[in-house]
Amino acid sequence: MRIVVFVKQVPAVSELPWDAKTGQLRREAAEGMMDPAAKRALEAALRLKDAHGAQVIVISMGPPSAEETLREAVAMGADRGFLLCDPRLAGADTLATSYTLARAVGALSPDFDLILLGCHSADSETGQVGPHLAEELGLPAAAYVEKMALKGRKLTVERVSDGWLETLEMDLPALLTVTARAFRPRPVPMTGLEQAFGQGEVFILSAADLRADPEHVGWAGSAGRIIKIYAPAAQKKGELIQGTPKACVRELMARFGDRLGGLLAKDLSGEEQA
Repeated sequence: MRIVVFVKQVPAVSELPWDAKTGQLRREAAEGMMDPAAKRALEAALRLKDAHGAQVIVISMGPPSAEETLREAVAMGADRGFLLCDPRLAGADTLATSYTLARAVGALSPDFDLILLGCHSADSETGQVGPHLAEELGLPAAAYVEKMALKGRKLTVERVSDGWLETLEMDLPALLTVTARAFRPRPVPMTGLEQAFGQGEVFILSAADLRADPEHVGWAGSAGRIIKIYAPAAQKKGELIQGTPKACVRELMARFGDRLGGLLAKDLSGEEQA
């Protein structure tokens, strides 16, 4: 069994360093880490490997620093890592990214059985790359998967959609995106880190290695453009009531007594029913 896992390096910061002029993320401006949902997808692949035996290869598209993310994946138990690193791939939207990843699958593991990704990445949260990639490769796909079981060439998965628990069955080959709630990642052993960063197999590929059409990758192949980046303004304003406690309560009741009375009535009725 051959499993391909796509992982992404995202900035390990609370505020993302966007370039206001280009609308692109300045990944070199912050320390990177493996995207949480992608790490869960890798864990799901490793569990299938443990249970059924499989070769797990991990692919990432990003700057040279993303090699660390791939080596972490190898330390967790992946067999090989491939980094798609080329200036021509920079600035890709989800459409161009999916095209590039599809070319990578064709070049590196055309006889795959299963492709796994995180349901969305922490730096953009579009959730579009998985479905786009499934369309590029003509695969049956399921998104936001929380459980999976393999029997022969049949894959059974569970996911929560619109408040409903869905159980789906599909034939391999297939593509799944995994939520960040399930498949808690295993701890990385020290011996795994030593091997991954010492002699682990991580290979770097360019757009030419993938035989990708230059007009379909990176900024040139992106249909989407970011027009403006800004922080949303708060819609509600707070107001400070000053004075003695008695005066503050009087002012509060004078302004909002009708609303507060309704809320208190609901709380009391709920307490009585309980």
